Amino acid sequence: MKKLALAAAIGLISASAFAAQGDILARFRVINVNPDVSADSTLSAIHTDVKSDTVPELDFTYMITNNIGAELILGTSRHELTINGGTSLGKVSVLPPTLTLQYHFMPEATFRPYVGLGVNYTRFYSNGLNVGGTAVDIDQNSWGLAAQVGADVAISKNLFINFDVKKIDIKTKARMGGSDLGTLKINPWVYGIGIGTKF
Repeated sequence: MKKLALAAAIGLISASAFAAQGDILARFRVINVNPDVSADSTLSAIHTDVKSDTVPELDFTYMITNNIGAELILGTSRHELTINGGTSLGKVSVLPPTLTLQYHFMPEATFRPYVGLGVNYTRFYSNGLNVGGTAVDIDQNSWGLAAQVGADVAISKNLFINFDVKKIDIKTKARMGGSDLGTLKINPWVYGIGIGTKF
């Protein structure tokens, strides 16, 4: 019985071992990008909406200290825009690399929560938006803030499950035939779950 208890304790200690200063954490997540849409001008009048998308995502965290890390988030999604409750305007792709500075509260525990705050750059590309065959032009670049909360849960010394939620500021301006249609704020919630390791 004592040997069993000792083995369990050793296993728990091993599972709790985590990254230290200088380590890199790599995570592979599946994320749901769920826009929290608001608009003004014509875009508001025609009830413009942006559909969600579920995609793979890869991120890397460099541990500056045992508690502080810098995370770079890489992924791309494609979203359908609709007006008036369902009429499709087509789709546009979004590439939003995001850099956050994280604080890890309990870096040596089995359950390791963290919070992060940073900056987002978004590039809009493969724009297929149109109304009746007339192209809808949008600004291709967006800068904004990003906030996150999440946790890593150890399953072995070097492997962990990750849960992560982000709120990202993303917006663009739209035009059609030279006329300004207004500003579209996408501002998605990004819900992620995945697995990670350290190097």
